[in-house]
Amino acid sequence: MKIQFNTDKTISGNERNEAFFTTLISEELDRFQSQITRIEVHLSDENGRKERGDDKQCLLEARLEGRKPIAVTNQSDTIEKAVSGAVDKLKNALSTIIEKARQ
Repeated sequence: MKIQFNTDKTISGNERNEAFFTTLISEELDRFQSQITRIEVHLSDENGRKERGDDKQCLLEARLEGRKPIAVTNQSDTIEKAVSGAVDKLKNALSTIIEKARQ
């Protein structure tokens, strides 16, 4: 499972952040690794440098083997919370898709 990061100009895409989020995503989605070929992570700050509420957004797009890609988004006041929330949403979506395919 390959994880690719994309950030807007206001989000720091440094190696430390990428390593942290790659580990988080890999561990949380470990049970789906055989079905996922790639995950694209899009991080953005909707208000730029202005401090205001839930303006950090994480969009996760999972490319599944033999299926159409699925995408989820989550917004929060920090990038860490936005990523964590998006990962939870993606786990739920993948569970549903894979369970339906088994039936």
